[in-house]
Amino acid sequence: MEPHTSTTPFGRRSLTLAHVANQAIAKTRLPEKVVHKWKVFRAICTAKARIGVSERALAVLDALLSFHPETALTGDALIVFPSNQQLSLRAHGMAPATLRRHLASLVDAGLIVRRDSPNGKRYARKDREGEVEIAFGFDLSPLVVRSEEFEALAEEVSAEARALKLVRERITLCRRDIAKMIATGIEESVPTRQAGQGLANWDEVHTLYRGIVERIPRTAMRDELAPIADELSMLADEVLTLLETHIKSENLSGNESQTERHIQNSNPDSLIELERGFPKKQGATVEANPEPRRMPEGSYPLGMILDACPDIVDYAKGGISNWRDFMATTAVVRPMLGVSPSAWEQAQAAMGEVQAAIAVAAILQKGTAINSAGGYLRELTRKAEAAEFSIGPMLMALIGARKRDKKTA
Repeated sequence: MEPHTSTTPFGRRSLTLAHVANQAIAKTRLPEKVVHKWKVFRAICTAKARIGVSERALAVLDALLSFHPETALTGDALIVFPSNQQLSLRAHGMAPATLRRHLASLVDAGLIVRRDSPNGKRYARKDREGEVEIAFGFDLSPLVVRSEEFEALAEEVSAEARALKLVRERITLCRRDIAKMIATGIEESVPTRQAGQGLANWDEVHTLYRGIVERIPRTAMRDELAPIADELSMLADEVLTLLETHIKSENLSGNESQTERHIQNSNPDSLIELERGFPKKQGATVEANPEPRRMPEGSYPLGMILDACPDIVDYAKGGISNWRDFMATTAVVRPMLGVSPSAWEQAQAAMGEVQAAIAVAAILQKGTAINSAGGYLRELTRKAEAAEFSIGPMLMALIGARKRDKKTA
């Protein structure tokens, strides 16, 4: 007599049409088909979001696969029948209720098929030769049948992850380039208008740049980030064109003035001073490479400040490695934020030069959370004058916000 293959679950568990469909798929398995069980498991792990299973459920599937004695899944002996106690031990001590819930999710996702015995126990009955005649437990046949599907899903997820990484890298590079080119344009007084066209000044360029950056969501898919990357790339090209055009015009005017000087200096009667001397005290030496400014007294470590306010680094020409670089970069950022000279002087008087610069870096980091950077700095100045403000809590809040963003990303 041929043994009857169980179709319905034991006890109060209900049978759904999805379960019937999964069982029908399992029946299409070719006996000669061979699948590497850990290879298909890795594909399922990669595509878990597409398949609809959690990491804890995958831990249970990992434990189930460990009860299959062979690495290859093939033939008819694809039913594993561990007890809940054994399965819980291999699933890192998972609680029985949690184990049952994740087993049900694996069944619902079509990764395994439940083959329950008449009394709900899992076991195998052997014939006289010692071969397994019938087994009751969990059928791994769907893994063999759907192996190509899982591998295709894993490849799609991997390709999407690669594309997302590339677009994020593109955004990062564009942000760095634009910020540093804007800083160079301001320091070198490069005009932003050409033939009466273009933005009025570098503040407007910076406002346009920040408007694009602030639209970047904390967690986003490639389709959302790609248009932003395109906008940043276009803006980077435009800013670079401004700088290159200015360099060409400077070179042209420099060549013309050099020609004029050559004509003027061709007079043999003129006195040419080849080298000018500057009076200096005897024994005085010129310091070619002054040492970097040390950490100001009463301030916080520079590494902590950059951890709390990483956006300030985008505006540094060669990075920020000491306090001199930090102060120079905040001097570039301050007018971009719209902080007036009077507000800056009051902040320096109330907080000190370094603390005021740290406050500017923190205001830049807060971005759209602050409507008016100048007004916000004046409010901090008022609190500092009343001994009601300290820069430390602001830095710790920014560091905590970045850590939370990393966890949710």
